[in-house]
Amino acid sequence: MAFIRRIESFSCVNCGTPVIGDGYTNHCPKCLWSRHVDNDPGDRANICFGMMRPIRIEGSSPSYRIVHHCSSCGVERIVDAAKDDDPDALYAIIADVERAT
Repeated sequence: MAFIRRIESFSCVNCGTPVIGDGYTNHCPKCLWSRHVDNDPGDRANICFGMMRPIRIEGSSPSYRIVHHCSSCGVERIVDAAKDDDPDALYAIIADVERAT
């Protein structure tokens, strides 16, 4: 299925940050958490609505990718980090993974 661009603003369910969407926004730029709302990007067809926790960062600067794990159904999804994502939040996830290994 093709990507569906939806310009939607939201308040982060995890940290409460107001997020202004640009049609590609799929996670909070402050805490990097997301919601499991899509089957395919932008379709809003998933009924899970679980919280998607950022569990690790892949790639290297400036092309980081965030791996999210759904706390409700267990699915994992990989999304590109956005230019306005908080670098400290990205680095904290990298550090957490490094400490755990």
